[in-house]
Amino acid sequence: MQFDKVFLKPEDDMDFMPILPLNENDTNENLDDIPDEIGLLPLRNTVLFPGVVLPITVGRDKSILAVNESYKGDKYIGVVAQKDFNIEDPATEDLVRTGTVAKIIKLIKMPDGGTTVIIQGRNKFTIDEFTATEPYFKAKITKIVENPVPDDPDFEAYISNIKDIAGNIIQQSPNIPSEATLILKNIESPVFLIHFVSSNLNTSLQEKQRLLELSDIKQRAVELMQILQKELQFVELKNKVTNKTRTELDKQQREYFLQQQLKSIKEELGGDPNSQEIKEMQKKAESKKWPEAAKEAFQKGIEKLERMHPGTPDYSVVYNHIDLMLDLPWEEYTEDHYDLENARKILDKDHYGMTKIKERILEYLAVLKLKGDMKSPILCFLGPPGIGKTSLGKSIANALGRKYVRLSLGGLHDESEIRGHRKTYIGAMPGRILQSLRKAKSSNPVIVLDEIDKVGNDFRGDPSSALLEVLDPEQNNAFYDNYLELEYDLSKVMFIATANNLQNIQPALRDRLEIIDLSGYAVEEKIEIAKRHLIPKQKEAHGIAKNSFKISDKVLERLISDYTRESGVRELDRVLAAIMRNRAKKIALNEKLSTSLSIEEVGQILGKPKFNNDIYKAVNIPGVAVGLAWTYVGGDILFIETSLSDGKGELSLTGNLGNVMKESASTALTYLKSNAKKYKIDESLFQKKNIHIHVPEGATPKDGPSAGITMMTAIASVLTGKKVKPYLAMTGEITLRGQVLPVGGIKEKILAAKRAGLKEIILCSQNQKDVGEVEQAFIKGLTFHYVDKMEDVLKIALK
Repeated sequence: MQFDKVFLKPEDDMDFMPILPLNENDTNENLDDIPDEIGLLPLRNTVLFPGVVLPITVGRDKSILAVNESYKGDKYIGVVAQKDFNIEDPATEDLVRTGTVAKIIKLIKMPDGGTTVIIQGRNKFTIDEFTATEPYFKAKITKIVENPVPDDPDFEAYISNIKDIAGNIIQQSPNIPSEATLILKNIESPVFLIHFVSSNLNTSLQEKQRLLELSDIKQRAVELMQILQKELQFVELKNKVTNKTRTELDKQQREYFLQQQLKSIKEELGGDPNSQEIKEMQKKAESKKWPEAAKEAFQKGIEKLERMHPGTPDYSVVYNHIDLMLDLPWEEYTEDHYDLENARKILDKDHYGMTKIKERILEYLAVLKLKGDMKSPILCFLGPPGIGKTSLGKSIANALGRKYVRLSLGGLHDESEIRGHRKTYIGAMPGRILQSLRKAKSSNPVIVLDEIDKVGNDFRGDPSSALLEVLDPEQNNAFYDNYLELEYDLSKVMFIATANNLQNIQPALRDRLEIIDLSGYAVEEKIEIAKRHLIPKQKEAHGIAKNSFKISDKVLERLISDYTRESGVRELDRVLAAIMRNRAKKIALNEKLSTSLSIEEVGQILGKPKFNNDIYKAVNIPGVAVGLAWTYVGGDILFIETSLSDGKGELSLTGNLGNVMKESASTALTYLKSNAKKYKIDESLFQKKNIHIHVPEGATPKDGPSAGITMMTAIASVLTGKKVKPYLAMTGEITLRGQVLPVGGIKEKILAAKRAGLKEIILCSQNQKDVGEVEQAFIKGLTFHYVDKMEDVLKIALK
């Protein structure tokens, strides 16, 4: 009970106000004085009973208007409770239908702009219909005539009990002043006593409303007595706990006391929230589809949780574990779309070219459609940065109708990131794989393992080895996560890995991957990608209308050749962004704009060209040959420069060369020494002259066998004094027997030669099949020479 003060919040700003009886006999109002249509005052968290006086601070505009209008007129207003006190602006359906007609005793304007009214409940009523909601609620009402007080000994006993129990509660509650007992003793009317005590009950709004709605006064007395008895028991229990814990409370005893009080309060409020949460988990588990082992583990976890106290450290460990089990999509799958034509359209729309990869995806879909189920292949897209490997994974997910998750592995060096931590450790978490499935809410998403070649390892373990189980189709149907401590089926997940360099992937891991090589783009492909994807994207990003201006193929070609040197299109995207920014500035300044971008404007916006191909075209002195190289960002051109100086026949190598490249130079020199007569080389030069081989851009490390024929040609050129044929590049490995061996990265190297403006390329005859895979339109204007022997190279290369 709260006889001293009651916290009311029917309005926005409420004060603590005492509820006091005022003229208890003034409760029998002449019903004819109360109008049939009356304004309404909604209260948030209290119920007004007949005869009870209630001071209220009114804050809502509707309520202030209703009070003012009523006070100007007959001073009657209908007081009803809200069903939910959280609702700031209630509608008619938010109000209860039974309330109390109140008379406004006094209206006080507060300095802060609020209004305080003192109202006294007069008669109960029910709402027949609402006649207005604006500017305040009005309703037609039916007045309820209270039944007469029964002349019954039982009823008198109830009234006596109510007085005694209420007085007992006041005595045992230190927060309630003793004056409240005098108020109870001075109340003579049994009806008013019931109403007054009901108003001051420390109980829910629903229970108070129920008491108001009861028409039988005797029944109202019985229910009030039962509520008071519960409240008395609670007060006694609270005092009992207080007395037990009063003696010399140290920290531990004080915590125990608070826990006991909290437990008692929770029991009175309907139970422990933790117990409610456990019940909700059990209810959620009933509709879960999962293996028998997972079901058994969950049940054990729930039983353990029920036995544990929420304050113990292990409680959160067990709780988090079973919460993860509930969140994982054990046997929940999205439905795959088998429409191959639609899948082809999606892939073509999102990515230009990439025919080989698109066909591979369509093959996968076709097998899935025919068989209904298959072990997902582990595809690995290998290629330089910026060619769309990651975004291709998203397109595949869209084509399949699956969820998409990107998992970045760059710099990952902790095995636990894949397998998870043991759940007993502080801060333990499941592995990234299970976290991704939890996020996707599906057991068959497309998971892109980005930058798989950049996984590191240190004293915390080797994540590459942990990925072996994940990416092996023969064993990932029983993937074991250390945190989950159960096997999880990953066989339906479609893993797609991306990498820039195959050499950096652990051999055992590489064996589990189906490598799909993505070469760089030709100039023609870049032009199409720019027109279809990059330019519309940048126009939208910079707020420029789609058809406001055009960029011709000729201008795009100039942008690609003079301002970018890459296999992908990231730098081209940045260049286009710079053009769009300049265009946006001119639009904002209302400057005159052309309908198409000219080459002159490109120079004004981007400055002088960053790259010049002329350096590759003019090789006018003997001893200089042009080679083709593969880097992780695509193909590139490199010079091999050779010069002679007086000495003792020593060989010097500079330019930050790796061991393989140094060995290629030694092999080339030895071959020429042994075949000096054949190529008409003065043998005395090998004794009198030092040979110095240099590869420019000395800060960049270079290695690999593919510069073998280039080094041999450069040395032969300087020794014979013959110049190397202009506009010629070459790549191939050499042997002491004079054989030319095939090398990799042919497409990237050919495209690099085309970008540099070269016209002829020497390749090993075994690389002819690689040239056939390149679309002929992209290499138009290039002449290929296929050789098997080093003498063939020199016949073609030297004038």
